[in-house]
Amino acid sequence: MPLLVGYARTSSLGQVAGLEGQERELQAAGCQKVFREQVSSVAKRDQLDAALDYVREGDSLVVTKLDRLARSIGDLLNIVALLETKKVSLRVLSMSGSQPLDTGTATGRLMLAVIGAVGQAERETMLERQREGIAKAQREGKYKGRAPTARRQAATIIRLKRDGVSPTEIAGRLGIGRASVYRVLSAETGGDRQEAA
Repeated sequence: MPLLVGYARTSSLGQVAGLEGQERELQAAGCQKVFREQVSSVAKRDQLDAALDYVREGDSLVVTKLDRLARSIGDLLNIVALLETKKVSLRVLSMSGSQPLDTGTATGRLMLAVIGAVGQAERETMLERQREGIAKAQREGKYKGRAPTARRQAATIIRLKRDGVSPTEIAGRLGIGRASVYRVLSAETGGDRQEAA
């Protein structure tokens, strides 16, 4: 028998009420099972992976809002493509002033195509404006570029190393490359890296 499978997510541990609210909405919509997690959309979402693995042909994955599911339009389209291969539909309960989205219907598939097209256009416009802004700043001598991620986290890298955490684990925890960790540590000690990961 097909199931309605819910997925609820908030970005931080402090948003307990928001997570509970999503769970109530999902249960009210008829979800028999709900996967939940409190993690940023850019981090690894283990419970989303578990939900995508759990659903079977004929099931529906249900979320309260699109931003609880996907970090970008591209991410959304990848998730939907995976669901389609499993013959699972996606339902979004709240869609900013329009009817709920259900990719199990022709209207829902059309809505998703429009969302994808609008999202792509917005992204291209944003990137164009960003390029124009950078070019203007460069002409005016104001553009410095973005500080490398590892350099911004140098204090954390050094603290973790002093606490006995390996460079490989530091890289994993902070979402940066191992070579970047070694560069920060080498700059701190003024020498070559001593330790293999």
